[in-house]
Amino acid sequence: MMRALCLSTILLFGFHVTEAAAQELTEDRVKELVAEVLRENPELVLEALQALEQRQAEEQAAAAAAALMADRETLDRDPNAPVIGNPDGDVTIVEFFDYNCPYCKRAMPEIEALLSEDPNVRIVLREWPILSEGSAFAARAALAARAQGKYAEMHDALMKMRGKLEADTVLRVAGELGLDVEKLQADMKAPEVEEHLATSMRLAEALNFNGTPSFVIGDQLVPGFVEKAELVEAVTAARAAE
Repeated sequence: MMRALCLSTILLFGFHVTEAAAQELTEDRVKELVAEVLRENPELVLEALQALEQRQAEEQAAAAAAALMADRETLDRDPNAPVIGNPDGDVTIVEFFDYNCPYCKRAMPEIEALLSEDPNVRIVLREWPILSEGSAFAARAALAARAQGKYAEMHDALMKMRGKLEADTVLRVAGELGLDVEKLQADMKAPEVEEHLATSMRLAEALNFNGTPSFVIGDQLVPGFVEKAELVEAVTAARAAE
């Protein structure tokens, strides 16, 4: 197997040998020839790596596009995912976020500006706590706040908090918002909370997201922080595609 691979490498890099000579080469000699080719043509290594990276990127993009199509209904209409903006909006933005992510906090005013200018956008919020235990606690607390009708207030307050969120700060915020903290802690263990987090993880992995924030806007996958102008452009494109 190794000998066949090395022979293929020689041919790939343009080192010409006859078929008969190739059959007589030992594995050690093949390795020497490959090393010689690479010494004389070091740019071939970079070209091979670039080709590999491009092929991997294309494969990942194709897999993400397939996942987007397969999970479209869950992304846009999961009844276990909170929605802000216009619940009947004609364009849906799905945001994957973490309350301890500084770029998520920076993105929030951009999203609010978009919603204030475009009343026909709905935002599906996917809690994806990947940065710390404090992030996971905050996500569970926010989702549990739904049972007391205060998810939006909790989400807003946690996003606007400065500094790292831990369990004590999250519970303090909940108390300041008038939530029953004891009930909140019990509701954090509810099956629908765990289901939301598990679904967020599955979707993010399928879409090949590797950090927060990450957005799905129409058929576009948008990783990282985005300004309002970029959001407007993506929303406009999504409308035009319908």
